[in-house]
Amino acid sequence: VQLQASGGGLVQAGASLRLSCALSLRTFSGYTWGWFRQAPGKEREFVAAMTWNGGSTVYADSVEGRFTISRDNTKNTVYLQMNTLKPEDTAVYYCAARYGGSASRTKDEYDYWGQGTLVTVSS
Repeated sequence: VQLQASGGGLVQAGASLRLSCALSLRTFSGYTWGWFRQAPGKEREFVAAMTWNGGSTVYADSVEGRFTISRDNTKNTVYLQMNTLKPEDTAVYYCAARYGGSASRTKDEYDYWGQGTLVTVSS
């Protein structure tokens, strides 16, 4: 299983970005998805997660109302739409997946990880 994250870049505060994560599998069904991020010198932290059928989504308090996780089953791709970006959102963003389970906030519960994409928000 391979995950390919993309869409990062340098933006000003208040701007938007959409991250993508493509899954290299025949079937997209059954996988729970998560987005995490890691700022320099900090632990990797939870951002958002979605169950395999999209029936449940959870967000970190710091991004609730600004970020949206979604999926396109026809493209085997998960997205993280990030609006009203703040300098404190600057980090390397990672997508993660696991088969089944709930939309977990715990990084250790995910089995597959993308390589990360850098988001830099200037003030």
